[in-house]
Amino acid sequence: MKEYDLIVIGSGSGMNYVNAMLDANPEMKVALVDKDEPGGICLTRGCIPSKMLLYPAELVRDIEKAGKFGIKASINNIDFKTIMDRMRSTISSDIEGIKQGYTYMPRLDFYNEAAEFVSPYTMRVGEESITAKMIFLCTGSKPAIPPVKGLEEVDYLTSDDVLKLTELPESLAIIGGGYIAAEYGHFFSSMGSKVTIIGRNARIIPEEEPEISVLAKKMMSEYMDILTNCEVIEVKNSSEGKLVVAKDRETGEEKEVVASAILVATGRSPNTDILKPELAGIETDKHGWIKVNEHLETSQPDVWAFGDANGKYLFKHVANHESSVVYYNAILKKKIKADYHAVPYAVFSYPEIAGVGMTERQAVEEYGEDNIIIGFYRFQETAKGIAMSLEDEFVKVIFEGQTQKILGAHIIGPQASVLIHQIIPLLYTEGQDASPIMYAMDIHPSLSEVIKRAFYSRVPLNEYHMIMQAYGLEEAE
Repeated sequence: MKEYDLIVIGSGSGMNYVNAMLDANPEMKVALVDKDEPGGICLTRGCIPSKMLLYPAELVRDIEKAGKFGIKASINNIDFKTIMDRMRSTISSDIEGIKQGYTYMPRLDFYNEAAEFVSPYTMRVGEESITAKMIFLCTGSKPAIPPVKGLEEVDYLTSDDVLKLTELPESLAIIGGGYIAAEYGHFFSSMGSKVTIIGRNARIIPEEEPEISVLAKKMMSEYMDILTNCEVIEVKNSSEGKLVVAKDRETGEEKEVVASAILVATGRSPNTDILKPELAGIETDKHGWIKVNEHLETSQPDVWAFGDANGKYLFKHVANHESSVVYYNAILKKKIKADYHAVPYAVFSYPEIAGVGMTERQAVEEYGEDNIIIGFYRFQETAKGIAMSLEDEFVKVIFEGQTQKILGAHIIGPQASVLIHQIIPLLYTEGQDASPIMYAMDIHPSLSEVIKRAFYSRVPLNEYHMIMQAYGLEEAE
């Protein structure tokens, strides 16, 4: 059996501070275990490759809008294979660089194998047994596959498989209506596929503010078909292609969608079935995510779980934050808590969506309906928005009424993932203070002005909902 000072399972954010640890302790020996290509899910099959595909999709949509501005432009050909090959070659190059880096890291052994616990602090990796007094579990996640009748008898794609495609599907049925469905629906429809999204929730991207979901569906429906509140009950092969049968959850009416390919985009699930944490005395929740305390330590002392492994927020930037928390607690022996009060995110759909902090519902639950005010402004009412011929896209900021503290913000519109960064730092100030945006100068005209105007255009919650009704964005949940 080989003994180490630290075992790291997963080569994504789990490796963030390993170089620093090895430099600080010349006696330290580390085992890195990853059954997949090194670099973590974000690099190998997650955010980075998907965004490399979504940028060309955005270019397509922008070119299609050129006619609004008197520009006669057309797209003669979209070379799907070239777009996919560019993504794969870039990712492969990065992966190879990481592999080479591991060979030169002193006192680090890289095991490109699956790992499983056999007892506390002891693991089997391939034919080898390894042990350490400290373990980082950064096991990532995998696509969740729903128990749909006939699905396992039909060839289907997941977000992992999509990255291997060399030919564009003529048509695509996407099972699921969340972030992954919205992003890949945007990509494949812009490439030329006929896309149908089938979501079981009443709204597309149901985690969003209801009015953002309503507007997203309206705008996304211009280039794909979107079925909401529909439960997929069966999938089967037919003479015309792959047949998806869905039942309306309200009326019971059955709807059929025929497509040349199916993408299952119903979320993520844990990898703990491979890890067998129960043999190490490590507790998991009912879904299989590893339980951790506020310091990210598991039920077994000196075994830490972060990133997707603990199931809290499946974002790379959260995993990076958590890796620093674990470094301070496990290595530097501090008592740092993970801070999730202002977790930002973005959906790289068309239109783009971004948010940070509380939703309106969360704010009302904590502070009361009468103590919430909303800042709201539409892009089209700014000079830059007029120049860009924008329509209903908007910014929504949630404030606590008495203190004027920023509780959360939500954006749907161009560059939402960039604009939200004006607000994110303010949520990390003492008092979550709005004044830096209120009193700073904005370049005129610029998209950023929509943020400031939202901060100045505040209304009580009930009045805000009246405005949403007037704009046709209010929908019963």
